[in-house]
Amino acid sequence: MKAIVCTKQGPPEVLQLREVDKPIPTKNEVLIKVHASTVTTGDVFLRNIHPLLSIPLRLFGMKMKRIPGHEFAGVVEATGEETKQFKVGDQVFGTTTGSSVGANAEYVCLPEERETGVLAIKPANISYEEAAAVPVGGMTALNILSKANIQNGQKVLIHGASGSVGSFAVQIAKHLGAEVTGVCSTKNVELVRSLGADQVIDYTKEDFTEGDEIYDVIFDAVGKISAGESKSSLQPNGHYLSVKSITKAGMEDFLHLKELIELGKINAVIDKRYPLEQTADAHRYVEAGHKTGNVVISVV
Repeated sequence: MKAIVCTKQGPPEVLQLREVDKPIPTKNEVLIKVHASTVTTGDVFLRNIHPLLSIPLRLFGMKMKRIPGHEFAGVVEATGEETKQFKVGDQVFGTTTGSSVGANAEYVCLPEERETGVLAIKPANISYEEAAAVPVGGMTALNILSKANIQNGQKVLIHGASGSVGSFAVQIAKHLGAEVTGVCSTKNVELVRSLGADQVIDYTKEDFTEGDEIYDVIFDAVGKISAGESKSSLQPNGHYLSVKSITKAGMEDFLHLKELIELGKINAVIDKRYPLEQTADAHRYVEAGHKTGNVVISVV
């Protein structure tokens, strides 16, 4: 099968399209023909990380992937003899978190149940590309926002509202009944408004911390503002949230996201699509730091 192989840590050029052995599912594994995967900021981080710095990450259970790609959507092509939840022909989506293999490939083979990583039937009302763009950003936004216990009518500001996590956060906060303010660049103002934001602040023209508005929740979805910088715009008992915080998203969050998608409450924002052989170009684009929503690798 064709797969993107990370030959070593370094610039995008280390990612090469190669022929590798097609995996065979054993026991409780499922073989998935990948229709779409993604390139996330996490993928870029792992590609760039110095080999020595990867050692402590391994001690915390993070596995470096020879084939990158943390998100995917596709069709189950084969199953192990002990699989119970999935059958051949099932349309699925999920993550490769906790696995040593990634999804920037024609096939990925994963256990149907893992302590980390998720796998579920794909919502029928979205495409494979849209489904592949959901898990990481969607679960991160849902898990972090849950820490604030958002109530109907509260004022919530999402900083970085046009990114992968931020675009999901705007929609989730709006679904919870919040009055949502999104912060983004000029080119994404209309997009953020279309996601349901009640107000949109263009950070190239205005600094929300210098305004008079006070919020119940401020969520920094891009990791660029501190709690101290946000304090003047936050209620005394308000919540400052950051994408840099530790998340524990799992199947419960994933199935909740699936339900919200099926109800038409949220959807994934896709910025660019690249064919598998141009995955290195996708990494360059994501690394530049100006992507809107998600970058998808179209495998089929």
